[in-house]
Amino acid sequence: MDVIRRKRVARIKTSLTILFLILIIWGSAHTTQVSLAALWAGRRNMGSLLNEMFPPDWHYFSSVTKPMLATIRMAILGTTFGGIAAIPVALLASSNVVKIPVIYQIARVMMNLIRTLPELLLAALFVPVFGIGEIPGIFALAVFSFGVIAKLFYESIEAIDSGPLESMTAVGANKIQWIFFGVVPQVTASYMSYFLYSFEINVRAAAVLGYVGAGGIGLYLNNALGFFQYNQVLTIILYTFVVVLIIDGLSNRIREKLI
Repeated sequence: MDVIRRKRVARIKTSLTILFLILIIWGSAHTTQVSLAALWAGRRNMGSLLNEMFPPDWHYFSSVTKPMLATIRMAILGTTFGGIAAIPVALLASSNVVKIPVIYQIARVMMNLIRTLPELLLAALFVPVFGIGEIPGIFALAVFSFGVIAKLFYESIEAIDSGPLESMTAVGANKIQWIFFGVVPQVTASYMSYFLYSFEINVRAAAVLGYVGAGGIGLYLNNALGFFQYNQVLTIILYTFVVVLIIDGLSNRIREKLI
């Protein structure tokens, strides 16, 4: 009887979960006024847009190579600065490293607050401070990377094996030795994996930061859209797609070797 009752409860939970998801989807579609009829009615406009985009302007590749390199530089620097800043905060947020609840709770709250800010909003805030160019994009990506890497990194630190740490404590190791020789060796591979993951995200994000004046390929994309030069828009999209594929492939190969 207990088995039958548990199965019945599990079926009820599954049914209620599915119903709840359906209601959420329906409510969201109704509130945002999603209309399949409007989508079908706009198919001709979509077709005309695609006709204007093809064929891409192949000669435009040479013009956007420099801003594409600037986009990659922004992602590299932003990820590096954010990743470095994330290390001490992640250590402070780990309850198995810092035993004082007030300290690691404050560090966690700070990480949560930073992660709520999207990179476009951060770039829009930094542009009035530093002016139009790559610097606001670098700072925006650095803050964004800090939030992502610090969150993932501190969770990895809390999941490490406590055996080596207890052994080091027993032989009289101080806190610095405890961290460098007990914690760091166990989380280095995880940290590099999160760093590369953040870098992949930042390459994509940096491609659109030009919309708010943060430089890079996004500025050219915004100009091409503004002047209805859709063949150049397709060129930029294809260029970005190829660059992201290459970076993702290299990043995956490096992560596989680390793990």
